[in-house]
Order: sequence, then structure tokens, then C-alpha cells
Amino acid sequence: MSLLAALRQLFSAQPAPPAPIEPTSQPPAPTWFEPRQRSVQCIGAHGFHRMAYTEWGDPANPRVLLCVHGLTRNGRDFDDLARAMAPYYRVVCPDVVGRGQSGWLAVKDDYQLPTYVADMITLIARLNVETVHWVGTSMGGLIGMLVASMPENPIRRLVLNDVGPVITVSSLRRIGQYVGNAPVFPSFDAAEAYIREVSAPFGRLTDAQWRHLSETSVKPVEGGWAMRYDPGIGEPFRKTPLVADVDLWPVYEAISCPTLVVRGAESDLLLADTARQMSARGPKASLVEVPDVGHAPTLMDPAQIAPVRDFLLAGRA
Repeated sequence: MSLLAALRQLFSAQPAPPAPIEPTSQPPAPTWFEPRQRSVQCIGAHGFHRMAYTEWGDPANPRVLLCVHGLTRNGRDFDDLARAMAPYYRVVCPDVVGRGQSGWLAVKDDYQLPTYVADMITLIARLNVETVHWVGTSMGGLIGMLVASMPENPIRRLVLNDVGPVITVSSLRRIGQYVGNAPVFPSFDAAEAYIREVSAPFGRLTDAQWRHLSETSVKPVEGGWAMRYDPGIGEPFRKTPLVADVDLWPVYEAISCPTLVVRGAESDLLLADTARQMSARGPKASLVEVPDVGHAPTLMDPAQIAPVRDFLLAGRA
């Protein structure tokens, strides 16, 4: 074979698909399937703050799956997904600052996406890895989109759970009605009833699932129970006039890593047309719709976990 023919054959050959991720070589330890609480010190525009995170799986596994929650939620939302992925990944579920077990910011205007992006990069540095896979629900997906759109970013596979480059003004107004406005509840049952009401778009959950979401979302305070987030996270919402949809198409179109979009079929935040366009633009995401669910799928049910698991495990970390 001539040199020219050999070069033609080399450059015309199709690359082999990436090998699927296999479970780590050592047998799973029981502790892999239990949450470990950690924290990392971050710095923002007005000083230091502490970000808590929950970790699952083999702490020595170099493959890291970062799961980032929605606006008023916390990292314990991903407990079921984390247990399912623990044989394959070191799963890390942060409480975005102002939520869950994390500290609160003194200057409430700092509850913005640039703060959250910087904190996640600090967390990745703490984990001592070069690359991650990312699952982001709602706000967590926006953070992931921003990171994944940057040159030389660490995200190698991205799951956007019910969020995309167009955020509808109607959904922002709905969220703005309750974020930061929750009262002190006289009992845990009253707190759970409130969570069931404002989170009704999550779809049909079992009593045990609602109980889990409630137990990880409220804390005892003087006079009753309160949501486990800083009411100040709502201040930027109230200061920003909500007159039009938010358009982040340039951010989305800069993403190059394999991407999966999970959409609640009844979602008012990620519209069906936007999701279809995401399959044709930018990273040309794969799309999965979850029936009878609005904003957002909880990824607690095996049927919702399965497509996320299959997508993540289809490629090398």
C-alpha cells in the first residue's frame, strides 16, 4: 500500500465509539450507598462562604458525577440517583450556597449565577479531578450550561433536567410567587403540605418520596419549622423586572460535549418547542420526555433514573 493510500485510509476511518463505563474494580463497600457530609470554603464578591456537599460512592474513584439542584432545593434531592450511580462514580451533590447545609450570603444580591459557577469550580478543584459528568436540575442545569459553554471546561457529559436556553417569563413569575416567602410552619406536617402544594408539578410521588423531600427541605426553628434556605435568595428575583423570556441560546450553542435533555411533558419552564430546537442546535442534545410531570422531574423513580444512567454510562469519564 502506498503512503498516500495509507493516509487516506487512516483519515477516512470512523473512530470507535467510547467504551461504556464499568463499575469500579473493587467490590462496592456498604458505605458507598450512604451519604457522607463534606464542605468546602468558597470566596465571592463580599468574602468567604461555606458550601456543603453530600458525597456517595468510592471516595477514591477518579470518575466524578456532579449533581446540582434547583432554585429552592438541595443536594439531597439526588439521593436515589446517587445510590444508583455509586457503583460507577464518586457522586457529589452540593447544596448551592444559601440552601441546605450551606452558609448564607451576607449580601443577598450575590445570589446570582456567577457566584454559583465560581463555587462549582472551587468544588471541582477540591475534588482533585480534571473532568466531571454533570446532572443539573433547573438552576443546576443553568449553572452547568454556563460552565460547559466555556473553553477548556471540565464537563464531559451534561444532563439538563427540565431547563434550556429559553426560560419562560410565566414560569419565572410562578416561581417568584413562593421563593423566599414561605412562613414558619407550626408543625412538620404543615411544612410537608406546603411542599406538596408548591411542588405539585413534580408529578405523582409516593408518600415516602414526599416525606423524604420534606425531611431534607425543612429545619426546626423557634415556633415551628422553616424552609432550609435563605429567604434572601428571592431578592434578586424581586429586583429584576420579569417582562420577557430569558434567552440563553448563545450559551447553549457554545456547548460541545454530549448532552441529554430530560423534559417534564407538562413543563412551563422548558417548552416542547425549545426542547426540540435543542436537539437540532448546539450540542444537538438527545431528548427524553417524562409523561404527567411538569417542572421538574425528580429523578427519584427508576423510570426517570434509567435514561440518565444509560446516557452517562455510554461514554468514558
